[in-house]
Amino acid sequence: MADLLEMLDLSAEFATRLPDAEEITAHLMAAPGLRPVDVLRAAALSGRPIIQPRCGVGGHRQMVDLLQGLAQAKPGMLSVTIDSYTRLRQFAVAARVLREQPADLNGYPLVTHGWLRGRELVEAVDVPLEVRHGSPDARELFAVSLAAGISSFEGGGISYNLPYSKNVPLAVSLAAWRRVDAVSGQLAREGVLIDRELFGTLTAVLMPPSISLAVTLLEARLAAEEGVGCVSIAYPQSGEAHQDVAALRSIRSLSQRYLGPGVEVYPVLHEFMGPFPRGVPESDALIMYGGLVGRLGGAAKVVCKTNQEAHGIPDVQANAHGIRTAALGTSDLLDFVRLDDDRIAEEQYWIEREVAEIIEPVLDRPDLTTGVVEAFARGQLDVPFSASVHARSEVVPQRDHHGAIRYRNVGNLPFSAVTRRHHVQCLANIRSQPLVEVLTADVNYFADARAWRSFAPVVEQQPHPCVDNTD
Repeated sequence: MADLLEMLDLSAEFATRLPDAEEITAHLMAAPGLRPVDVLRAAALSGRPIIQPRCGVGGHRQMVDLLQGLAQAKPGMLSVTIDSYTRLRQFAVAARVLREQPADLNGYPLVTHGWLRGRELVEAVDVPLEVRHGSPDARELFAVSLAAGISSFEGGGISYNLPYSKNVPLAVSLAAWRRVDAVSGQLAREGVLIDRELFGTLTAVLMPPSISLAVTLLEARLAAEEGVGCVSIAYPQSGEAHQDVAALRSIRSLSQRYLGPGVEVYPVLHEFMGPFPRGVPESDALIMYGGLVGRLGGAAKVVCKTNQEAHGIPDVQANAHGIRTAALGTSDLLDFVRLDDDRIAEEQYWIEREVAEIIEPVLDRPDLTTGVVEAFARGQLDVPFSASVHARSEVVPQRDHHGAIRYRNVGNLPFSAVTRRHHVQCLANIRSQPLVEVLTADVNYFADARAWRSFAPVVEQQPHPCVDNTD
């Protein structure tokens, strides 16, 4: 059996703080209760997504209390959201802040608390845990997570680099995450299936579906090459139901095309991550709307929000309320809601076509990692509004009359003339405004009254402006 810790290339000093690879594997295999992959499989079979909140605080006792408080709201999975210092491997700083001002940490410093306390988190609740973070190099965090018995781990070499870091070369983050995936692949061969969730949310707001799916599919392909057997492909709710449902449904068909049958794939919807309305009724409606879209799109999981999003960090009660509210959207209560199947099919056609045009030139390269790095350097892969100097951010998205996200500027994405014409047509006849005003209004789509007027197409079929799919 390959030594998992050696595969991660950890420092000798760090490795001595962990149990050996055999003990970690044995603990993962013997852990009682449901595993993340178990609840994802059950959700996929039932057609009802599980609900998962985000949550993470600095103190250990406080984190246990938080998990136990949220477990009472019956989520399908819970999160251990990691603090910023740990995400950037500033473990000494995380340890100092934990000693002096633990309330100042914006998440749980799992590496500092250590794997034994991690096991206490797992044992504190009867639902599986997932580690969420945002690190371009998560090897130490992954090792501690495995030792803790946590078998769901979010992130990837693109999606946990470009949205968060200014100047981490893609080759560096991809190499680090390749080691994470190689360990996940080794564990899969030994009978332990790690759920690797890929963060298609990226910069979260105004994310064109085809960019989100292109990035996650490339990360999934890289993971599959290392033997990963389970990926959750996450997509960010844009706000227009037909487009969101189409994007979620595209995940399975695109995965079949580009990943093959050897990988379990679970679509995940992250509820709207832009500015939330300040009113509680409107916020609750948006949260329930996300649950509904997730179910209609065939998601296995919905990562929910709270009605305190516009006001600051939510408390336990608001988070529990968010779980229950999102669950209402996935329930039989809204089974009467129907969407326009033709519009969904039209959206799905274009999403899948755009994804193919973006990723197939990269997949044709002899080395996929090199192909990804070079494609971003040329702008043939791109992420709008990226914090990183390694993404050109030349793509400019814009909402159409229905609120769906289109390309105002495709940058250097390798789209065909037909695809480019489609987006011009979708944005035709929209009143010309300065770009900053357009983007501000589009980002604040749910924070003002504009989005609520667009809910009508969910129930009432209206003509769609983009219906030409002829070549």
